[in-house]
Order: sequence, then structure tokens, then C-alpha cells
Amino acid sequence: MSEEEAPPGMEKKIVEERIYTVPLKTARYVPPNRRATKAVRILRRFIMRHLKSDNVVILPEVNEKIWERGIEKPPRKIRVKASKDSEGIVEVSLAAEE
Repeated sequence: MSEEEAPPGMEKKIVEERIYTVPLKTARYVPPNRRATKAVRILRRFIMRHLKSDNVVILPEVNEKIWERGIEKPPRKIRVKASKDSEGIVEVSLAAEE
């Protein structure tokens, strides 16, 4: 259930919120035409391992950041904010640059 569909009394409660710098360097070890796809998988696995949840939602802004320079040149690392709610769903967004 998304926030728009939830009844007024049932807001999602953020249980845990962390900022990570995720290394995507190992995406360089696959063929160039698969690197951005591999980088997204690496990010998902990293968040699953660190926040102990199988339910990870990567927001479009993070996906666009990884794919910004095309499939062959994803970033070497990315800074993200992971928020885990009471249902165990982890939402991954870009960390605000300060």
C-alpha cells in the first residue's frame, strides 16, 4: 500500500534511516553493455545485506543517476539514503548533498 492509498490513520513509520556510500566498482568487471544494469543489482544487494530486508524499492531518481552517462559508464560509487519502514520495506533515494 502506497502513501496515497493508505487510510489517514495508517502512516508509514520510519524505523531506520541511514546514509551509505555504495561502491559500484565491481560493475566494471562485466562487459560494457551490462554495467549500469549490474550497478543497480549491486546497489540492491548492498541495501538488502545492510538493512536486513528482502523488500527494496529503488526510487527513479537513483536509477536515473546510475544511468546518467549511459549503460557503459555507471558511477564508481553513489551516495544514497535508505529508509526502512515498520513493514520492512526499504526505500532508497539520493542523499542530499551538503
